[in-house]
Amino acid sequence: MAAVTDFDRALAPVYHQDRENKYGLVDWLTTVDHKKIGILYGAAGLIYFLIGGLEAVLMRIQLALPDQNIFIGDTFNGLVTMHATTMVFMAIMPMIAAFSNYFVPLMIGARDVAFPRMNAFSWWTFFFGSVLLNSSLIFAEFPAAGWTGYAPLTSKGITPSQGIDFWWAGLTMLAISSMVAGVNFVVTILNMRAPGMTLMRVPVLAWMMLVIQFLLAFSFPPVAVGLILLAFDRTFGTVFYEYTMGGDPHLWQHLFWVFGHPEVYVLILPSMGIVSEILPVFARRPLYGQHAVIFSGIFIGFVGFGVWGHHMFTSGMGPIADAVFASTTAIIAIPTAVKIFNWLGTLWNGKLSFPTAMLFAVSFIPLFTIGGLSGIMHANAPLDLQQHDSYFVVAHFHYVLVGGAIMGLFAGFYFYMPKISGKMMSESLGKIHFWLFAIGMNVTFWPMHDLGNRGMPRRIYTYPADAGWNVDNLLATGGVVLMAIGTLIFVYNLVTSVKGGRDAGRDPWDASTLEWLCDSPPKVHNFDFTPVVYSERPLWDHKYSPDMAISVPTQAEEIHMPSNSWKPMYVSIGILMILVGLLLIGTLPFSWLLSIAGAITIIASLIAWVTEPV
Repeated sequence: MAAVTDFDRALAPVYHQDRENKYGLVDWLTTVDHKKIGILYGAAGLIYFLIGGLEAVLMRIQLALPDQNIFIGDTFNGLVTMHATTMVFMAIMPMIAAFSNYFVPLMIGARDVAFPRMNAFSWWTFFFGSVLLNSSLIFAEFPAAGWTGYAPLTSKGITPSQGIDFWWAGLTMLAISSMVAGVNFVVTILNMRAPGMTLMRVPVLAWMMLVIQFLLAFSFPPVAVGLILLAFDRTFGTVFYEYTMGGDPHLWQHLFWVFGHPEVYVLILPSMGIVSEILPVFARRPLYGQHAVIFSGIFIGFVGFGVWGHHMFTSGMGPIADAVFASTTAIIAIPTAVKIFNWLGTLWNGKLSFPTAMLFAVSFIPLFTIGGLSGIMHANAPLDLQQHDSYFVVAHFHYVLVGGAIMGLFAGFYFYMPKISGKMMSESLGKIHFWLFAIGMNVTFWPMHDLGNRGMPRRIYTYPADAGWNVDNLLATGGVVLMAIGTLIFVYNLVTSVKGGRDAGRDPWDASTLEWLCDSPPKVHNFDFTPVVYSERPLWDHKYSPDMAISVPTQAEEIHMPSNSWKPMYVSIGILMILVGLLLIGTLPFSWLLSIAGAITIIASLIAWVTEPV
């Protein structure tokens, strides 16, 4: 190996690559390239973010004034159910998958993920599952039992509509997708790092992605079991959740929240990682206490499995269980506070600049802190009894998920799009987007604290004029309008920058991690050589410390990239056929034949998959 200190020379190709980066329809349908799969996830996530946002706007129109009758009854319940389901499972999660797919291999110096075809299978399973879930509006009606799907609201007797069947079937496919992706990325990060990249040299964003992959792999099986039991109750007449027949509706709550609270950290930890990558670049100093930030993220992931019961303080678990879950909920605030103080330490005395990415990253800190503090309040079981199912809780989790997860993801888009597209996004449009969205977010959700304390319950579609809730609801609706306008400006900025933005170059931010070493956009094989790193900040050291420059081989490397394949899509189609056949039982004669055909499709596709040359 030879150390190369000249930046351009270090990036010069050291071998000839024949394979071209194609962008035809067939190539996108059969791709196993982690970058293209990341783009597909990102595009889907943004589309569903717009759909989920539209559902939120419609809800707020109904609630803007008292005694309105625009969207009422199950129509409003369906909007509530689909807004939350869409935002959690089909907007934020695929946007996270976009960042993990595109950047984790680049950050660790790998050419792809460990199992590229499994990665494609995860994408297609997500895609078909999300389409299946949303197709309930065409073939039945939106599910109207709330995004948590509490039994017995989802029982056939109370909700005979097939909307719930589309809901459980779609979510089952999303669960399969997430579990497979979790295993894939754990193997990738643990086994495919560049030489010299010890675990403590892995970038914080990649570390947070590693933590959430464990969460996905271990938290989705419980909810998958819960969904299967729900499918049996609705399809075959079993009584797992039917209290009058010996079942237990609390079983669903436990299965759902054993998944649901680790899921909160699945949604927020990647944004914490993004913020941890952006702040040092625009503060021009290393992340303060990087190892503490990493270990606090690991601790959050571990303890996150022990807090689910705080969602059930009103369900009568008993004083011992309440005390345990109250304690773990309070304890998990400690590693979160560690991160916050490390971010503040990074900013302290830094040479700060404030492009749009930095504005979103800095705003993440106070907004997420507000959501975290209101969450810690609910570690107090008596207080939780008062605020449970009130708009105070709505304010809490939206400050976490919008002020936290979404603001972090927006920061990531402005920071990383130059690497994806090779073009810079407009800073002027970006800052308009930031101020509209940040102001609108606070105008929307801050009044909901007051609404909750004044006694407004969640999920109601109207309220009397004399309840004292009029001003806060009107403010909340006005804030949603500002957020919607800001989001549309972001989409316009994104689309126009890809087509006509200023060339970004390889490293427009003077960043410190390996993803900025390759071209913008990267080649099919990512790197022309396998980088050898010597520190946590390999690119900064490479540029400014010649004695720690990234090493490159003295001879050309032989690089083999896996070929495209239809088989992952076929396996996903087989799963779709099985679930559609099951949900049509009792509606369409011989629908079980479709399930059998799906099983045959899976088996045949898997045989072809394992025998196909890589």
